[in-house]
Amino acid sequence: MATILLLGSGELGKEFTIAAQRVGQTIIAVDSYAGAPAMQVADGNEVINMLDGASLDALVEKYQPDYIVPEIEAIRTERFYTYEEQGYTVVPSAKAANYTMNRKAIRDLAAKELGLKTAAYEYANSVETLRAAVQRIGTPCVVKPLMSSSGKGQSTIHSEADIETAWTYSQSGSRGDVAEVIVEAFISFEYEITLLTVTQKNGPTLFCPPIGHRQEDGDYRESWQPAPMESHHLKTAQEMAAAVTKALGGAGIWGVEFFVGENGVYFSELSPRPHDTGMVTLAGTQNLNEFELHLRAILGWPIPAITQERIGASAVVLASEHSDQPKVTGIETIASEAKSDFRIFGKPSAQPQRRMGVVVTYDSLSEDLVSVTERAKELASKLKVES
Repeated sequence: MATILLLGSGELGKEFTIAAQRVGQTIIAVDSYAGAPAMQVADGNEVINMLDGASLDALVEKYQPDYIVPEIEAIRTERFYTYEEQGYTVVPSAKAANYTMNRKAIRDLAAKELGLKTAAYEYANSVETLRAAVQRIGTPCVVKPLMSSSGKGQSTIHSEADIETAWTYSQSGSRGDVAEVIVEAFISFEYEITLLTVTQKNGPTLFCPPIGHRQEDGDYRESWQPAPMESHHLKTAQEMAAAVTKALGGAGIWGVEFFVGENGVYFSELSPRPHDTGMVTLAGTQNLNEFELHLRAILGWPIPAITQERIGASAVVLASEHSDQPKVTGIETIASEAKSDFRIFGKPSAQPQRRMGVVVTYDSLSEDLVSVTERAKELASKLKVES
């Protein structure tokens, strides 16, 4: 069986670890702090600064893993090319991990090389260049650090007065040592989706039913599956997802995000790993959840098809204050509810707006998706994170 070096050990990594161990794989969970969620269920764990190339090299040499699986952005990803040259398998590929950890690389690939429709955009590396970019793009516009996750450092500029605050906030949320930001024209969209896309070693590219989601402050709050979507827009999104994943190469699951409006489908972002909005698949909405799909694709096991089994929704549980010993209360109330489930991530500390758990709800394919989503939100509100 394979040894997998998991770089990043959050809640997504924890579910991936569980999926891997169910079929006999060995997981070494790595993160920048002790007691991260995936470490609690892994076969071994390491605490290092993954932006330190020498520390990363030493870890790879120590374990000589069959697969190197990144789960976060803050990694010295250029080292992945060297690992591939040495014979290691980086998931999905060194190119994919390197490009998608930086919004500049993936946006230029999508827009300039592949010709995918995206929002108009520019880059800035200071308050002055940000101001100039905003003048050219126009307001409102969105500012995002080139390296960040879960909406950190992201804000919307409505007027000249917002520019300096947006720059400062972007730097506070940036990961790694990249100070640059992307400035995007604001798209008037009707809805946004995540299209989980599975590339296989020896099989066709597969698509999960689209997942709708609501974001707040750049981070997801609820998701639902299958998202109602016009068939021609879905076809366009699938074609875009297939093109960009093919260009990046490798096998695994990808979370490809799109905006959909009256002017069609716009490519937004891409993650080469399980996606947070995809936690809705833990509700049994598909024959295989996103973590099982990722694992099977990595190992080269065939995936004949992805089928929708029932409708479902997810809603996150957020902390509201700092705590070194957080406790989630209200679990008994949730456990008594039919057609629902929950995950408590087990993070060792909490701070305001940190994701600490998720509630999932489900029903048969003939039932109302809006009601299932509202039920997930209601149940999530009953779980409280306390000190």
